Amino acid sequence: MNSLRREVYIFSKDGMQVEYSIVGKGKPILIFHGGHSNCNEEFGYKELVENGFSIITPTRPGYGNTTPIETLDAACSLYVDLLDHLNVEKVHVIAISAGGPSGITFTSLNPSRVLSLTLQSAVTRKWLTTKDKEYKAAQIIFRPGVEKYTWKLISLLSNLLPKFIFKQMASSFSKLPYSQIVTNIDNHDLVAFRKMNNRQRSGSGFLIDLSQTALFSMANLNPIECPTLIVHSKNDSSVPIEHAYYAQKSMKNSKLCILDTWGHLIWLGKGSNQVHDELLKFLSTIK
Repeated sequence: MNSLRREVYIFSKDGMQVEYSIVGKGKPILIFHGGHSNCNEEFGYKELVENGFSIITPTRPGYGNTTPIETLDAACSLYVDLLDHLNVEKVHVIAISAGGPSGITFTSLNPSRVLSLTLQSAVTRKWLTTKDKEYKAAQIIFRPGVEKYTWKLISLLSNLLPKFIFKQMASSFSKLPYSQIVTNIDNHDLVAFRKMNNRQRSGSGFLIDLSQTALFSMANLNPIECPTLIVHSKNDSSVPIEHAYYAQKSMKNSKLCILDTWGHLIWLGKGSNQVHDELLKFLSTIK
């Protein structure tokens, strides 16, 4: 990724601001990153840029330097203003993990601006709630004022002991036993995992994600009719495979690609090439 030049900007309107990056030149893609991420996301970018796409990545509300906007509709309105500012009429949308509701809502509200929708390991329905231990833990370790130190510790340990930290975190991404996970991962993947932990922060963004995904339902949105690709690993423990099946059932013009890869981070490990191949093949069919 170091070979890809990334420009980061701030767009402001009506007292709100969104931080965003642009990578590459070509047909525009709007990416909604996952939880704990920001406009410096890297997974899957190299392959898209090398195949003639320009990637616009807004930092979602509460992350980085973007205003902590509480509702998906208000955030999506700001994304439309951003596209207008950039003179971009239509985009392919890619929504990743906890960015799923943002991508789905944006596409539903702005069908004339969206050429296609791709969901990667995406949340598509009610996710973590107050009953879940992951929800309760996140309220403590990823809340503003604490998350900075959480990620500093994770980053430090990842740099010192990358294999150990990957092993400790693996079960949060995969349903497979670690003895199977490790056979799917090489040193290159461990480097990418370490870099991920170094660039991640939560701000107030992850708690906003949790409040939104606990209530999210596609039943309340206009139907999505654009071509849609749904990509999910059957071994994902972060966002269960049921989210992918639900999306396919809810979107008439969709294709479901179930991966037999190690888990949630579908861009890493054996089988990750299929992710890039399926996406590029799908995008090539959209005129």
